[in-house]
Amino acid sequence: MVNQASATNAESELRVRYNDITRGVYFIGTTPPKTNTPLDEVEGIADRLVNRIKDLAIDGLIVYDIQDEVSRTKKPRPFPFKSTHDPRYYSSLLNKKTGCPVITYKSVVQSETEAFDEWLNEAWHEYQVRDIVLVGSPSAKNEISLPLSTAYQALAEHQNNFFTGGIMIAERHAKKGNEHARLIEKYQQGCNFFISQAIYDTQATIDILTRYAIECKQDGIKPQRILLTFSPCGSAKTLEFIEWLGVSVPEATSLRILNATNPLHESIKMCCNSLNQILDAVVEYDLPLGLNIESLTNRKEEIDGSILLYKLLRASMDSHLAKHEFRTLQAKAKAKESASIALI
Repeated sequence: MVNQASATNAESELRVRYNDITRGVYFIGTTPPKTNTPLDEVEGIADRLVNRIKDLAIDGLIVYDIQDEVSRTKKPRPFPFKSTHDPRYYSSLLNKKTGCPVITYKSVVQSETEAFDEWLNEAWHEYQVRDIVLVGSPSAKNEISLPLSTAYQALAEHQNNFFTGGIMIAERHAKKGNEHARLIEKYQQGCNFFISQAIYDTQATIDILTRYAIECKQDGIKPQRILLTFSPCGSAKTLEFIEWLGVSVPEATSLRILNATNPLHESIKMCCNSLNQILDAVVEYDLPLGLNIESLTNRKEEIDGSILLYKLLRASMDSHLAKHEFRTLQAKAKAKESASIALI
């Protein structure tokens, strides 16, 4: 059942949960309703979401700050862009209805420092936002009023103690090879967790996680929690949108989904396989991980598919973590036994 903890805690509830690397943390991602949606209908949309997730054991929700991002690519947007209600408002609404922590995204591209500080004060006092993820410009071509690094500095100096995260983009690492350094830099700027872009390129994700874990160990830095995002895909249009967002979808993956009898079920199966491959590849590094499951469209089939995907992926990660913990305990017991024998 959804945790009914108080939504008015002075500090972030997630801060404590994230410190336990033996357990995963699990989220459902969503977007605020469009701005032309009346507030009473927004309540209804929130109620339907809460009803869908009421039987899921979640640690919280994630509310995105949707931007047009036309500067990032010349390809036409598969679905027309429509602005949404304030993510802080929708986060506050979901927090009150579920009692669960809600991570709120904030795009800082068009902000000024003073306006950003005001946004933070309102987020804390008016909307009870405690957990936020800052997002920078989708393109270097954009005129940037508030650089991401400056926004992190302003957040670190703010009087309210937000629990702050950033984004991890495996595709960027595949192109530039420096995403691990960006994660470490963001940690030094105050980030305590990261959320990946939707994963369809398994190897790209394994590459960045491996490099990040090794670099942290070499530099004596504690790896921060990384939430792996998965999104089901039930149609060619959804796949087109996924790729438009900058998600790398290998050709074989795309062909398997589009030529399947049931594309949605095929994508869910592939996401499950992907997570298992990722977990097997990075198990030795003791990276603290978690899951974020989202639906990128408002199609009921894909929304229901995301709930099923959550159940399947959570079961896989819980099993993986339990087995890893058991192996660790066995290794410690064996080492203790060997040490005892050596003393005889």
